[in-house]
Amino acid sequence: MASNYFSELLLKANNSIGIRVIGGILLFVLIGITAYLLWKKFCLLSSYEELTSPVTTTPAKAILQDQSSSEIQPKSTSRSRSVPFIIPPTLHGRDWINLMNEEQIQEESDPYMIPQSGPRSSFHSLAGAYVVGTINPELYKFPEDKSETDFPEGSIGRLWFSIEYEQESERLLVSLIKVRKLQPPADSCSPFVKIYLLPDERRYLQSKKKRKTLNPQFDENFVFQVSSKMLFQSTLKFLVYHVDKQKKHHLLGQVIFPLKNETLTDDSKLVIWRDLEKENLEPPSEYGDIQFSLSYNDYLGRLTVVVLRAKGLKLQDESHAASVYVKVSLMNHNKFIKSKKTAAVLGSLNPVYNETFSFKADQTDLDTASLSLSVFQNIEGDKTHLLGRVVVGPFMYTRGKELEHWNEMISKPKELVKRWHALCHST
Repeated sequence: MASNYFSELLLKANNSIGIRVIGGILLFVLIGITAYLLWKKFCLLSSYEELTSPVTTTPAKAILQDQSSSEIQPKSTSRSRSVPFIIPPTLHGRDWINLMNEEQIQEESDPYMIPQSGPRSSFHSLAGAYVVGTINPELYKFPEDKSETDFPEGSIGRLWFSIEYEQESERLLVSLIKVRKLQPPADSCSPFVKIYLLPDERRYLQSKKKRKTLNPQFDENFVFQVSSKMLFQSTLKFLVYHVDKQKKHHLLGQVIFPLKNETLTDDSKLVIWRDLEKENLEPPSEYGDIQFSLSYNDYLGRLTVVVLRAKGLKLQDESHAASVYVKVSLMNHNKFIKSKKTAAVLGSLNPVYNETFSFKADQTDLDTASLSLSVFQNIEGDKTHLLGRVVVGPFMYTRGKELEHWNEMISKPKELVKRWHALCHST
């Protein structure tokens, strides 16, 4: 009995010693974790103390207060064009550290920094917000539409329209929107517009007449049936007329708009404006006439030719299959330098091109250089027939209107100088 009693006492003693050992180990681990956390916190606090020269910026509240006070000042004082760019507290990144008195400093990313979070009572509450800079609103404004205010000197009016093409039904939709700043021969004006789809000059569509206005608003829609193949060979022509008290029609101006360079699809509607031009009322010359613009850029040494249109051509074959193109050649001392040509226009005595070509020409070459514009008609096979030619250049090669055009181009650098010229067969 006594031996059993002592064995039980020894077993209980061993159990209590084991429990104490385990408890001591757990206590030691807990003390170690606590010490590590305190050391980590101490290191973090010491990193704050090392910031001896922080960069200060204007607090968010101060800037907004300055702005609000400037708004209530008299209008004579100039307002700041910049507005503060503020990061809300919920968006604070790890690259920003809060300092005393709403100051901040940008520093290298700290892995222990945690963005502040929490619900905000109001978006306008700026406590803890950072002002990181200002934004100039003028840099983000859409360009102002000055199409109704900026008119060139000598303007006779401006026309707005839109075009759209339906591929499936092969319909060209033309919307006549408005005309502004008409210059009629009398005080009152009752305008209307005729719309042609060239090369067909026999048929046209006509708008309603607007009574007694220099700025008519039409908002009318018109439809032309034209195949996709012929679409880019076509040209829209708008003629603006005025009806006087005797019911006579007076042409005020025209707009010529080639379609070959436009991208027309079902889901795109192009809104376009063009200045009205006076129609050349002079009868065509014997072989027809051609209109083109010249420009010389003395800084780049570049000679630019814009072939616009021709009229009154004498075609050998006047069928719709007949095609006409213009060849532009640069000469120097009557020696050929370079040539370029327009696309061919089918079946028109009055083709419209509106194509631009550039040539390299030094300013010293302008006294010996010349431009030759030749109009050709394609006939059977690969043969071509010369319909007419005009040469513009200095006094060495030309006289009259051709010389005047060349000299005006030189006297107005970087400006497009536009003129009509009669075609001839002489070389």
